[in-house]
Amino acid sequence: MSNQKQDKSSGNVFADVNIPQSTLYLAKASLADQIATIIRERNLTQMEAAEILGINQPKVSALIRGNLDGFSSDRLFKFLNLLDRDIEIVIRPHNDPNHEAGIRVI
Repeated sequence: MSNQKQDKSSGNVFADVNIPQSTLYLAKASLADQIATIIRERNLTQMEAAEILGINQPKVSALIRGNLDGFSSDRLFKFLNLLDRDIEIVIRPHNDPNHEAGIRVI
């Protein structure tokens, strides 16, 4: 049995490894996951997805693998629209003094 200490996750892997602006990274990763899920559910090839999204196949591959360098949140929103998804942004007061305000993709 290992004697390594295991810390409880915050639910945000980016925060757990102390990446600045971790909520933004988690939101982008969640958006990319939604895009990858839609592509998979529609049984689209990466070439077909690339044509719909107006990007090349290597960028679709990077997006699906979670390599989000070069993909802004706005661009991911546009991709979701191109995949026939509406996006609704809800802004509400933050009420939990034990945690900082954040961004969630539902």
